[in-house]
Amino acid sequence: MRKPQCKHGPKAEMNVVPYIDVMLVLLVIFMVTAPMLTQGVKIELPKVAAEALPTDTQQQILTLSVKADGSYYWNLGGELNTEQQTDSALNLDEMSAKVGAVIAARGDTQVYIRADRDADYATVVAGMAALQQGGVSNLGLITEAPQ
Repeated sequence: MRKPQCKHGPKAEMNVVPYIDVMLVLLVIFMVTAPMLTQGVKIELPKVAAEALPTDTQQQILTLSVKADGSYYWNLGGELNTEQQTDSALNLDEMSAKVGAVIAARGDTQVYIRADRDADYATVVAGMAALQQGGVSNLGLITEAPQ
């Protein structure tokens, strides 16, 4: 009987070290890019939605309403008023310019947003982002209690 020339036969094992290295590199890439993917609009909402917020009688209040067709109108005054209309705008750019002028004139203006139930969510968020870029730091959302 002859002895085999090679003492060690062929190994049927897979070398997984390169795959582990690739996996760790991908993990680091995902860990670095994941926080960059989140976007949002920073707003300050009341902590308890059931109670009315105290209002300063000297503070100017702007109530911005978003209609279902995507147009905006607002009321400017000393109290929260959703029935009257001071001015209106047909698109976001016009609203941003007009409301930005109001905010620039008086920086402590409290802004409340109310939207029609059928209004596009993107229209409401675009309005919030435009207000934020216009210098609004205090923003509240108006809802109605279910009947």
